[in-house]
Amino acid sequence: MIHIYYSYLSEENHQSLLQNDLPQFPLDYQEKIKRYRRWQDAQLSLLGRILLFKGIEETYKKKPGAKQLLQTFYNKPYFEDNRVLFNISHSGEIVVCALSDQHEVGIDVEIITDIETADFKPQMTEIEWTKIAGSQNKKEAFFEYWTQKEAVLKAQGHGLIVPLKSFEVLDNTTEINGEKYYLSEVKIDEKYKCHISLKTDAGEIYLKRVII
Repeated sequence: MIHIYYSYLSEENHQSLLQNDLPQFPLDYQEKIKRYRRWQDAQLSLLGRILLFKGIEETYKKKPGAKQLLQTFYNKPYFEDNRVLFNISHSGEIVVCALSDQHEVGIDVEIITDIETADFKPQMTEIEWTKIAGSQNKKEAFFEYWTQKEAVLKAQGHGLIVPLKSFEVLDNTTEINGEKYYLSEVKIDEKYKCHISLKTDAGEIYLKRVII
C-alpha cells in the first residue's frame, strides 16, 4: 500500500508552524527555511517535512529522532537506514508526500495553469504530443503527461539527466533503461493533476488530508 499525505497552505497558521514545528528539525534546515523571503515558499518546504514525519509516525509507528535527511548524488532525499521510502512534491497551494516501506516512489503534483503548451512540445514524444494536440482540453492533457513523466523521473531517481522526451508514457506505463515503471493518478483537487510512479503496480492508495 502507498500512503499519501497532503495539505494546503495556510497564512493564518504560518507563525504557529515556525514556532512549534520548525524547531523539531535540524538547525541547518531551520536556517534554510528562515532564508526564504516569501512565507509561501517557506511553508511549502516545511509542510513537506511535517507531512513526511507525520506519515511515518502514523503509518509505520516510528518516531525518528534527529529527523535528518541525506541526499543522493542526484539530490534525492532519503533516510540513512532506507526503511521508509518517500517523495515530496508541491505546486500552487498543495503539498503532497508519498510513502512506502517496500518500493521507491515518485510523486508529482502540478496546478493546471494557463500556459502556452506549445512551448513544451520538445519535451514530449511524437505520440504524446499528438494526443495532447488532439485533446479537447489541451492544458489538462498536457499536465496529465507532465506529472506522469516527472513522477517517473522522481521514482527513477536520476532527475534532470534523463530527458523527458527519452521515454514515452503509454497506458500508464513506461520504461527507462529497460526498467518498467507504473503510474497511477491521485485525485486530490480538480484544479491540479497528480500522479505517482513505482516499479510495480501501486495497488491500494491511502490518501489523507492533514489540516494544519
